[in-house]
Amino acid sequence: MKIGFIGLGNMAGAMIGGLVKNGLVAPEDILGADVNEALVAKRAEEFGISTFSDNKKVVESADYLVLAVKPQFAPGAIDSFKEALRKETVVISIMAGKTVAWLEEHLGSDRKIVRCMPNTAALVGAAITAATPNAKVTEEELKVALQILESCGKASVVSEHLMDAVVGVSGSAPAYVFMFIEAMADAAVEEGMPRAQAYEFAAQAVYGSAKLMIDTGKHPGELKDMVCSPAGTTIAAVRVLEEAGFRGAVIDAVEAAAERNKEL
Repeated sequence: MKIGFIGLGNMAGAMIGGLVKNGLVAPEDILGADVNEALVAKRAEEFGISTFSDNKKVVESADYLVLAVKPQFAPGAIDSFKEALRKETVVISIMAGKTVAWLEEHLGSDRKIVRCMPNTAALVGAAITAATPNAKVTEEELKVALQILESCGKASVVSEHLMDAVVGVSGSAPAYVFMFIEAMADAAVEEGMPRAQAYEFAAQAVYGSAKLMIDTGKHPGELKDMVCSPAGTTIAAVRVLEEAGFRGAVIDAVEAAAERNKEL
């Protein structure tokens, strides 16, 4: 099996790194192309994969083809290789906002397509990626596509109408979380903690809390209640967050991201 990448930026690099590390395919069975020649050389040296400046060289051999270009460059990229795309190749698109219908229109309605939405946690192997296949993709092909996506985290099949929600709740979410970490660290600095240490404590608190929820399977409300002792420090902080409309602001932010994705 050969896996090709059109676009060799950060997300593609994360996926390629995961594929090589996990041994799903050998480096020589991974092909990549990018208009940036420096990036082409970098990925070849970094992972030992075959890289090209010509997209067709990748597409001709790929059994699974990952489209990892910016959405605004998608039409030009597709035009550069469309004629070389084989009907049996499964196309995995990680381009934001490009629907299955859009991909079928530009690639062909008879093409095998899996539309995906990862997030930047892929860079550390901790992404959560949503995947929507079209009717041409078989169960076995979808299984392999999910294995490719899971090279840099977790992957889950969703109905396409949920993709806008996925963008809001996971695709854009790292930015909200980083803002939260930064704000908590700022408060700790105000209380006298050194900046570097404040970031370490705030980031580990977020990481540990997420891991606790995932590992225990408990409802977030239940876990929150476990921390809130009667007349304690945490419930005092929770009251301030509620008075400031914390939950409402988060809900509005997720919905704003989802709405913007519909416009892309």
